[in-house]
Amino acid sequence: MLNQMKDKMRAICTWCVVTLLLWPLHVFASERPAPECTNHVGETVVFATRDTVRASVAAGMANRAPDGTPMVFRMNYQSAPPAFQRFIDLHECAHHQTGDVDRPHPPRNSPAHLMNESIADCVAILRIRDESQDPEAVLAELIPALRSAMADVGFPEISTDSRVANLEHCYANYGSASDYIAGVLASRRTD
Repeated sequence: MLNQMKDKMRAICTWCVVTLLLWPLHVFASERPAPECTNHVGETVVFATRDTVRASVAAGMANRAPDGTPMVFRMNYQSAPPAFQRFIDLHECAHHQTGDVDRPHPPRNSPAHLMNESIADCVAILRIRDESQDPEAVLAELIPALRSAMADVGFPEISTDSRVANLEHCYANYGSASDYIAGVLASRRTD
């Protein structure tokens, strides 16, 4: 009887400690549904929201948490239309799916960095095309929102035009997102 009581107390204490440790995470929990996302080694990617007062546009960041959990941090989503939010989620998910997060990060704006971004854009737009009820409507909402966000943070118009052209090319010319990701992973194994 005493052992059963000890076991129950231990279980209650464990639950309390876990609850207290995890409770602050609700602050970062997203109110919007995140897409399904599994990284290149089969781990489920966790999405969390971090709203900041410094940024005026919606953004995302793919990374690993200190404990190794694959994460996508969503920032300032309330400022963006749903199509742009979905694009950001899928773009950041793509960095996990293609293994970018687990590779050394190339210098910002280097050819390797820009290629990683173009690949993530391509995966995102392929998923939008393949998973949306009306992908043309999503695209019609996404492109103006993307153009506006890029202008707001200071990208030159030529950079925005190039990014949109890449999205349109991927949307019109490639097969499924999963086939595209498999091709990226295969090419990186030979590098």
